[in-house]
Amino acid sequence: MTRKLTSAPKHGHTSMLYSTVHTDLDTLDADIAFLGIPYGSAYTMDEVTNDQSRAPTAVRQATDRAVRLLDRYDFDIGGTLYDGRDVRAVDCGDVTGDPADPKAHSRNAEAAVRRILAAGALPLIIGGDHGIPIPVLRAYDDQGPITLIQIDAHLDWRDQINGVHDGLSSPIRRASEMPHVKEIFQIGIRAQGTARPEEYEAAQAYGSNIVTAYELHEKGMQAILDRIPNGGRYYLTVDADGVDPSVMPGVAGPAFGGVTYCQMRELLHGLVRKGRVVGMDIVEITPSKDVNQLTAIAAGRFFVNLVGAAVRAGYFDERISRRAARPAA
Repeated sequence: MTRKLTSAPKHGHTSMLYSTVHTDLDTLDADIAFLGIPYGSAYTMDEVTNDQSRAPTAVRQATDRAVRLLDRYDFDIGGTLYDGRDVRAVDCGDVTGDPADPKAHSRNAEAAVRRILAAGALPLIIGGDHGIPIPVLRAYDDQGPITLIQIDAHLDWRDQINGVHDGLSSPIRRASEMPHVKEIFQIGIRAQGTARPEEYEAAQAYGSNIVTAYELHEKGMQAILDRIPNGGRYYLTVDADGVDPSVMPGVAGPAFGGVTYCQMRELLHGLVRKGRVVGMDIVEITPSKDVNQLTAIAAGRFFVNLVGAAVRAGYFDERISRRAARPAA
């Protein structure tokens, strides 16, 4: 019997964007799969109960503010969310852990994403701290080459902190070591994080495309999009502190001058037009620091823009046609 990798969401809105809850990943039949990954690898005992582990629930609870109802016209995407098409979206719940095995959660996260990808669904992931893209990206080892797009205030290129190599300061360093990750764009970088001069030099030596927030604001998002290769397979990791705190205030380390909502919308729609977005995560939301649910609502709106653009680009049309052609049971 296959071990259970996820548990059903709890409280209020029990799924993201009113999707069907489906936690049996062995029987997954969906086009889009939302997945909560509550935490990564903590650096200290104080971080074991990090408030960011509540973010998947907080984002789900903002569903009715991100999307009032599925039949309402949405001006960000030019119509209803699924555009009248038979798109199947499910919420796979939250990845489970094991109190007796701190690494079990990471293994389960990787296994869950592998199941979603094997089912042909698009993984849309709600973290959790920024360590969670590490097991997620490991699951894409047969999906490459992947172009990694990071929205963040911070470089996230530390090799280790306190002997932990897969924590929230290391996801892009770890991604750079994965053979299937071929090019990296780091957008919105500003202020100070855990990176020392040696981490910045290591990122440059790798060839990472570091786009500061100030370059982004000076040149515009379209100019940055033009630097990203056409026809690629893009994975997008969004650290909430990469977005300006006027849009996403609920973060542990707010930094002024971040990516705006309109720039994020332009990036999401632009990547869908350029090639194939194969996955996305939103991480580092700290619910206790949120203001009027703004951060959770913005996360939902980013998913709405990606999904709405993907639907209109025909991402799911072939799967919808195959389902329609199946003989009735």
